[in-house]
Amino acid sequence: MKRYIVAPLMFGAACARAPHADLAASGAPPTATAVFPAPPASSPPPPAASESAAAASSAAASVTPEAPEPLEGADFIAQARVLFRVGVCGPAGDVPAAFDPAVIARNCDDLGKAYDEYRKDWVDVARPVLGALQPKDLPRAVVYPFGGGDLSSALTTFPDAAEITTISLEPAGDVRPIEKLAPERLGRELAVHRAHLERLFEKAHSRTENLEKESKTELPGEILFALGALVVHGDEPVSLRYFRLRPDGTVSYVTTEDIDALAHKPREQRALFDDVELRFRASGDAGAPVQVLRHIGFNLDDAHLKADPSLLAYLSAKGKVAAMTKAASHLLWSDQFTMIRGWLLEHTDWMVSDSTGVPPRFAQPAGFLQETYGKFTGPAPFGLLDGRDADDFKRLFASQPARELPFRYGYPDKDGHAHLVVTRRK
Repeated sequence: MKRYIVAPLMFGAACARAPHADLAASGAPPTATAVFPAPPASSPPPPAASESAAAASSAAASVTPEAPEPLEGADFIAQARVLFRVGVCGPAGDVPAAFDPAVIARNCDDLGKAYDEYRKDWVDVARPVLGALQPKDLPRAVVYPFGGGDLSSALTTFPDAAEITTISLEPAGDVRPIEKLAPERLGRELAVHRAHLERLFEKAHSRTENLEKESKTELPGEILFALGALVVHGDEPVSLRYFRLRPDGTVSYVTTEDIDALAHKPREQRALFDDVELRFRASGDAGAPVQVLRHIGFNLDDAHLKADPSLLAYLSAKGKVAAMTKAASHLLWSDQFTMIRGWLLEHTDWMVSDSTGVPPRFAQPAGFLQETYGKFTGPAPFGLLDGRDADDFKRLFASQPARELPFRYGYPDKDGHAHLVVTRRK
C-alpha cells in the first residue's frame, strides 16, 4: 500500500488509501448506524482502580443490554485470544505448545509491573478527574482522530463508551502470523512489543515512530496495543473481524473468500487487514454487555478525505459524538486538515484534548466554550505549529482561573507543564 506523510513527526494522521471497490459480504451488511450493545454496567473497575472510577462506571447500571447483532465476515477471535494470552499476558487464551513457557513468563513478569505502574500512576489518577468533567448526557459513540494504538487512553477517558472509533496512519495488521511464528522468534517479537507498550504507558500516548516500527514486526502492533488496553482495564476480546468502508460509509466485513481470492496478490491482500473491529467485555463475565473498538487506517488530510468520501460518511452516520485527541502534532491547527476539523465542529458535543485539539479561532465561532486545566506557556515543538494558535491558547489559559491537573494528557507544553482543554457545545 502506498503511504503518504504530510509532515514530520506526524502523530497517527492515518494510512493513505485510494478509493476502493466494495467487498463481498455475506448477507445484508450492517450499516454505520447500527445500534451497539450497552457498555459493561456491572463489570469491576480495573485492578487497583479508585472508588471514584468504580462509581463513575456504575452510572450505566440501569441500561439493559440489547441482543447482540449477528456477526458477519471471518472472525479471528481464536488468533486474537492467543495474542491476548501470549503477547500481552491476558488472563484468557491458549498458549501454543511450541512456545517456550519460560519466555512467556518473563514477558508477563515485566509487563505485569508496567501495567501496575500505569494503572496506579495514570489510569487511577486521570479517570476520576475526566469523569467529573463530563456531562451526564455524553454521547456514547466516541471518535478519536490521530489516535492509533491508544485504546487505553480512550477507555480511561470514556469507560462507558458503547463504541470507540480510532483513526490513524497505521493499519491494524494481520493476526494470523501468530499461528506460524517460529518459536525461536517469539522472545524477540515479545521484547519489541513490550518495549513499545512500556513507552506508551510512560507517556500516556503513542509516538508515530513507535507505531511505524510496530507495523513492521511479524505480529500486529496496533492490535497488540488494543489487547494490552483490555488487560489494563479488566476486559477480554470476544470477536475480531476486519472490514472495509463502502463509499457511502457502510461497513463491509472481510470474508475468508475475500482473503483467498487475493492469495496471489500479497499487497492487495494485506490491505484487507487495515481496518479492524474488536469487540470486548468484562473479563470472565460471559453475560457482560459488549463494547466495540473500530480502528481505521486512513490519512486524515484534506486531499485524502476528498479523494475517498467513505470515512466521513461513516462518521457522520453516528450523529453527535464525544471526541478526544492528544499528542496529534498540532494537525488540527493546519490548513491541510480543514475537513476533519470541520467534521469535529459539526458533530461533536463534548471533546477533551491537549493543545493539539481544535484551536480557539475555530471552536469559539462555531459555538463552543473551552475550559482549561493545568498550565500552558506555549506548544511543544512538534508538528504543524501556527503562531496564531499558540498565542490564542496562551491567552485562553491566562484568561481562566488556574485549575490543577494532576496528570499529563498528551503533550506537555514547551516548559513541561501538563495541560488539558475541554471543548463543549454551548
